Amino acid sequence: MTARMRPQTNAIAAAEYLAPNVPRELPWHSVPLVRATAQSLKGYGRLVADRRDYPIEIVTWPVAGWRQCDPGTGNEGGTTHGQFDFWWEGDVLYGKNQAVGSHYLLGWSQNPGAANPSGATQHSRVLLWHANYHPDGGQLFFPLNGEAFVCPLALPGDDVKPADFVAFYVDGGQGLYIHPNVWHEAVFPLAARASFYDEQGKVHARVSCNIAAEFGVFLAVPLAAPA
Repeated sequence: MTARMRPQTNAIAAAEYLAPNVPRELPWHSVPLVRATAQSLKGYGRLVADRRDYPIEIVTWPVAGWRQCDPGTGNEGGTTHGQFDFWWEGDVLYGKNQAVGSHYLLGWSQNPGAANPSGATQHSRVLLWHANYHPDGGQLFFPLNGEAFVCPLALPGDDVKPADFVAFYVDGGQGLYIHPNVWHEAVFPLAARASFYDEQGKVHARVSCNIAAEFGVFLAVPLAAPA
């Protein structure tokens, strides 16, 4: 079932990211996997070969009425950067973004009700309950040790649907820059643990979609290279 159920509110508090209120089992929506190239990423973002001084887009603050911001104002917050760590604990994938001081339960390798919270397990997929976008600026992810990774993205628009998502496989040694307003949920290394350089807008505005609650599915993102 992927019919839209518009929520009373889409906002997700910080505490909910570590304890998402989702069913123990839901159907899976399989996200198609493609190799990230300059062509396939058009509209979503860009591949990055060198993270040093990479330009991060900052969006001018929206105005409430018809009057526009003065030139050069409303976009002076700049960026923040830090390490973004990802690791599995059993069948549960966690992330910690030191750039903005946030900690997340990102997803599971099987339905939450069957997920083992500890031990060594295989991770051929990650089941996502949530996605978000940043209206204030773009975001850069670059693997500190050159790991390959996968990132699910959907083009801008608040009426996003599970079918809008595409999983981009990024070859080792490259980073990924995501344009403002593009839907995403961090990045997912193929390794059991990895750390990334993260840089993004300092305002860190975040608009969320609780996919599990709104559509009654988890996004199933493959953790593999494309065939």
